Amino acid sequence: MKKKKGFTLIELIAVLVIMAIIALIVTPLVLNIIRKARVAADKRSIDAYGRSIEYAIATYLLDTGNFPTEISQLTIEYSGDEVVCSTTQLNSDSSVYLTGCTVAGRSVDYAYGKDKTPSVPTYQAYSVGDEVTYNNVDYYVIKDSGVAEETVTLLKAEPLTVDEVNLYGGVGTEDNHVNMYNKNQSSPFYQTANDINGYGGMAYYTSETCGHKDSDSGYSTYDGCALDYAQSEVKYVVDSWKGVKAPAALEARLITLDDLKNNLGYELSTTATEEIYVKTDNTPSFVYNSDYWYWTMIPYVDSTSVVWVVSDIGSLHHYGVDLSSLTVRPVITISKSLL
Repeated sequence: MKKKKGFTLIELIAVLVIMAIIALIVTPLVLNIIRKARVAADKRSIDAYGRSIEYAIATYLLDTGNFPTEISQLTIEYSGDEVVCSTTQLNSDSSVYLTGCTVAGRSVDYAYGKDKTPSVPTYQAYSVGDEVTYNNVDYYVIKDSGVAEETVTLLKAEPLTVDEVNLYGGVGTEDNHVNMYNKNQSSPFYQTANDINGYGGMAYYTSETCGHKDSDSGYSTYDGCALDYAQSEVKYVVDSWKGVKAPAALEARLITLDDLKNNLGYELSTTATEEIYVKTDNTPSFVYNSDYWYWTMIPYVDSTSVVWVVSDIGSLHHYGVDLSSLTVRPVITISKSLL
């Protein structure tokens, strides 16, 4: 009778090595299949959750007639694994955008829907004092809110010249819409106030309602004056100048108190006996010039005959309509795309 022969130790070891190799090869494949199946299931959970939100949006619209602004307003019918997303965007077309989601605590690299947030345009950012040119005219930036702001506010680098005032206004006769008076004929800038004949064409007032010549005394007197930039002769000049030199500007005007105190460093004086704003160390030098004074749009307290002006050293002074040494320095607001 033959004796049965068993496996040798070497054969057993060879089998175990082969099984180990097979396990090393198969296990990652199996685990990967399991992982992919779990990820696919998690993505389906997120899809189901997203569709549940979209259904809830439609229901909310039908019930209220309004579009929901927060997900907390919705009643979401979803019964799968818990889904939590860092971004839940309710789009205006009733679709949903989900990203940064976890399913039952598992992080899933997956986004549901499309991000339909309107893109926010950015613009050139300017600093106060930057020099820019528009339509061959030089300006200084006096206000800009940065990359989010489409427009910028500019102060003309120099006042209107004699030729500009002659072109855009009118000089020296009763019939002119704008009666200007050049006190200093050698000045490169037109000095604007009451006209030389005293007809009442003041820079800040309407010639129709304010002022007349007192022939006996030789002085101008002003009756019925109304402090109204909207009807003033200066506005006529600025508007006429804008039509030719700054046609695309959203507005053209004189400088305001808000411009001076909010953007150009002016502060309320603590020493003056009246309310007056004064320049500080933070006031840029381009705001004033030793060659001229210029009009503002700032009424003096409640006066009907006095306004503040920027002097040649930057201080604010208040003067009435008989001052004949002021220039016109326009301020414009314009789209940055034009610069």
